[in-house]
Amino acid sequence: MGAGVMQKQGGATKRRRRTSRAQPMAEINVTPFVDVMLVLLIIFMVAAPLLTVGVPVELPKTAAGALPTDQEEPLTVTILADGSIQIQTTETAGDEFIPKLRAIAAERTSDRVFLRADGSVPYLRVMEVMGALNAGGFSNIGLVTDIGGPTLDGADASGGTGQ
Repeated sequence: MGAGVMQKQGGATKRRRRTSRAQPMAEINVTPFVDVMLVLLIIFMVAAPLLTVGVPVELPKTAAGALPTDQEEPLTVTILADGSIQIQTTETAGDEFIPKLRAIAAERTSDRVFLRADGSVPYLRVMEVMGALNAGGFSNIGLVTDIGGPTLDGADASGGTGQ
């Protein structure tokens, strides 16, 4: 990606003037630039799927569709099988949960939060966390589930019968 210097070509019989100096080449070699950009593109394509961080939770299956996405990355609260609570990937104690939510809500433009709960967590615990989310300033709560679960008519969402 260096610039070269072009020499004026002329006959040997011509007299050289003092003002004629070597002129910088006004062309840029684009090939190395394209090579570097392609390598960076490949690196980011490989690294992007690795950036999705999550906590392994066995989500219940439902026939509900997915929620539309926002511009801002949604806040995710996870209730693990043992009842402990995590905000994104950070475990949070029960007495620190609402103050942390208030601090997060003050910095965010969206009040949307996704609540993930293990299928073995009692309904009472899920409702306690939803109440704490509401007290912390988040009123737009989406429950996260896996798709393809049973429906009320006895059939699962994939068309078979649920057992």
